[in-house]
Amino acid sequence: MEEKIAKLVSMAKDEISKVTKEADLLNIKAKYVGKKSEFNTLLSSLKDMSSEDKKIYGPLLNAKKKELEQLFNDKFTSLSSSVDLSFDETLPVNLETGSLHPVTIVAKEITDVLKRMGFTVLKGYEMEDDYHNFEALNIPKDHPARDMQDTYYLDNGLLLRTQTSGDQVHAMEKYEVPLRVCSPGRVFRNEDVDASHENTFFQLEGMVIDKNIKIENMFYVMNELLNEVFHQKVKMRVRPGFFPFTEPSFEMDMCCLICGGKGCSTCHGTGWIELIPGGMVHPNVLRNCGIDPDVYTGFAFGIGLTRLAMMKYKISDIRYLNSGDLRFLEEFEIE
Repeated sequence: MEEKIAKLVSMAKDEISKVTKEADLLNIKAKYVGKKSEFNTLLSSLKDMSSEDKKIYGPLLNAKKKELEQLFNDKFTSLSSSVDLSFDETLPVNLETGSLHPVTIVAKEITDVLKRMGFTVLKGYEMEDDYHNFEALNIPKDHPARDMQDTYYLDNGLLLRTQTSGDQVHAMEKYEVPLRVCSPGRVFRNEDVDASHENTFFQLEGMVIDKNIKIENMFYVMNELLNEVFHQKVKMRVRPGFFPFTEPSFEMDMCCLICGGKGCSTCHGTGWIELIPGGMVHPNVLRNCGIDPDVYTGFAFGIGLTRLAMMKYKISDIRYLNSGDLRFLEEFEIE
């Protein structure tokens, strides 16, 4: 047993020393100290040991696991602080180079803020299975909530994801709580296209799970995000909403910056743009992912990155963003 423990610790330390990306480090952490790791298998085997062996190997396993967890935390800190954002201002500028897409710009701004809050940025799957896109999120087959998302189903039995919430399910299955994760990406719905709706658009969804998490924590994160992106206090309103995977659920709208709240085609004459749905993670979702809702709570939120870009840059029609018109895209730059 001692040799097995020592070998696991040695292998983990070796992989930790070589890793260069946060996402890869998360995978290594799940492999060695996650719910389905060999370390946890060894801990589970203690119940079958004699009293003498429990006294020897119980403290040893717990001590080595804590040692590895500290190494993972130290490595996360090291990776976060080692990003080199410097550049040589004396280099000549190529005026013919391209510009970032406005959605890419706001996605980077949002993820930068969330990373400073301790979130890990994940990359999910655009082609998803029904379980992760719907069932694990408390939306069983034939549930009327599926009608809210007109879905593209594929011949291989999968679907084009209608939301990035499935990435949260993958994270809960793979990593241990507490969790702070966000996932930006492209989603697909068979929408009627108009000035504020497209069949292909971008979202960012985030989730926090820990002990004693409350809805006030979500509202704080939302306000900080919007104030950072718009560089000003943003006029918001909160109203009740319905989402099967959160309870209670809320909709956070912002005053339409295209018309200043007077009403236009972008906001359908209301003066408000629906921007951030969210709420407390439903207990059923936590149970589906092996998390005890009596011990842990959490909040989840979604941000329409495409709509956020429209508000930030006062783009009146969402169809411009997918047009591929370089003359349109050349107008944007990182602030």
